[in-house]
Amino acid sequence: MEERISEVISQTNFTAVDWVIVGGYLLISVVIGLMVKKFIKNMADYVTAGRSLGTCLGIATMTGTEMGLITVMYSSQKGFIGGFAVFHIAVMAGAVIFLVGLTGFLVFRLRKLEVLTIPEFYERRFGRKTRIVGGLMLAIGGILNMGLFLKVGSMFIVGITGMSGVGWALPAVMTTLLVLVLIYTVLGGMVSVVITDYIQFVVLSVGLLLATVLAIYELGWANIFDTVIQQMGEKGFNPLMAEGEFGVEYVLWMSFFMLIACAVWPTAVARALAAENPQTVRKQYMWSSISFLIRFIIPYFWGICAFVFIITKSPQLKELFFPTAEGVEPLNNLYAMPIFLGRILPAGVIGIISAAMIAAFMSTHDSYLLCWSSVITQDVVAPLMKGKLNTPARIRLTRILIVVIGLYVLYWGMVYKGSDDVLDYMAVTGAVYFTGAFALLTGGLYWSRASSTGAMLALIAGFSPLLGLEPVQKLIGINVSSARIGLLSIGIVITALVLGSLMFPDKKKPQLNVIAESGAIE
Repeated sequence: MEERISEVISQTNFTAVDWVIVGGYLLISVVIGLMVKKFIKNMADYVTAGRSLGTCLGIATMTGTEMGLITVMYSSQKGFIGGFAVFHIAVMAGAVIFLVGLTGFLVFRLRKLEVLTIPEFYERRFGRKTRIVGGLMLAIGGILNMGLFLKVGSMFIVGITGMSGVGWALPAVMTTLLVLVLIYTVLGGMVSVVITDYIQFVVLSVGLLLATVLAIYELGWANIFDTVIQQMGEKGFNPLMAEGEFGVEYVLWMSFFMLIACAVWPTAVARALAAENPQTVRKQYMWSSISFLIRFIIPYFWGICAFVFIITKSPQLKELFFPTAEGVEPLNNLYAMPIFLGRILPAGVIGIISAAMIAAFMSTHDSYLLCWSSVITQDVVAPLMKGKLNTPARIRLTRILIVVIGLYVLYWGMVYKGSDDVLDYMAVTGAVYFTGAFALLTGGLYWSRASSTGAMLALIAGFSPLLGLEPVQKLIGINVSSARIGLLSIGIVITALVLGSLMFPDKKKPQLNVIAESGAIE
């Protein structure tokens, strides 16, 4: 049985030529990391690339980061199980980021304050203790959030190359990719990230369009829509159907999640903080709304195409993903899209697509590793040391933390056994940070009565979304949708901020025009 499964999923058009294309791209990325090391002179260069991003480069690097391989994989998974109904998330993403750019909500004021990180704002507004706790919450939520990035991204590689039936392949690919990312992120910091993100934006754009055209050519428009109608019915098109994959609660939860993804999530906000000026931030966000729309729609469509291909053109794969025999475990549906691409793309083209996907993988990992490590350095360790940590020590500590977090991601990808959809896992773990952050940023920037006590209570309440994880629910014996848990957590956190602020007001008015000593950059 195992041999038959391995034979079925190893069928791919991936050749030695494709390996050469992929290897060449990886080599270029490492060389860039080595070349830009000489430009890193201080922490501002390492974390924000000297605040020199213009509109076009900002759009490219934001898209390169947020259009990661993890995004492609979890989006295709949602398309595979939800059909065209999943497009509602893409539409909301584009609309929300455009509105953020149009209004400047949160990001405009943050850039105007010239902070390096969100927890630095916490200190200016609510005090040093809030910064330290907020930095810890950000690090905990963010590191948990990226816990599956490495594993899921590596699943794409072993799936499209036909290695998914080999036991050693997944951990070997995970380790190799992690080492490459660590090399150029540790050496080059944000300068390396921005340059490689720009290259990855170009490669990724070509790869996405090329694969989409070939998928449509292989399956045909009519066949794609007809199959979804026959197999899923109305729920394959209407996200509000209660008996479908989504429902009203999920749509509301994703609406908030999309707002967070562009206006509060640190890796996206980092681009705003690295912009030339606040006006550039608005332009960057408004134009990025187009790329945010596309970053979801295309992977969703790939997932739908994978579903159609398996149902209509590959009875062997259909039996693996949708077994009819009782007691047989289906193959992980995350493999559906890469296996599909491996079968329909010609040799050479697969190498380009794979290089594009590895580009997406690396652009996300470099930014996330740099983000979480710099937060711990700037917002936890430096404030605790009361400004005694000099610039070389900060850069050195950040580099050490990048490696430590990378090793954790490798370990977590190996041991986590939850069956949550990847997007739902990311929303729940990310909510540990972003529910509290949304309350503190909104309250701190727009409500003069928000107090440090209210902020602290809101941060602590941010642990409540963890109840949405499947292993946690099994442990305490509940069964509540992650969307409902997320919506309830938003209410809990905002209530904690409001009540805490009204009951325990601050005695002194915050001075946001003063840069905190512990966050100053030498």
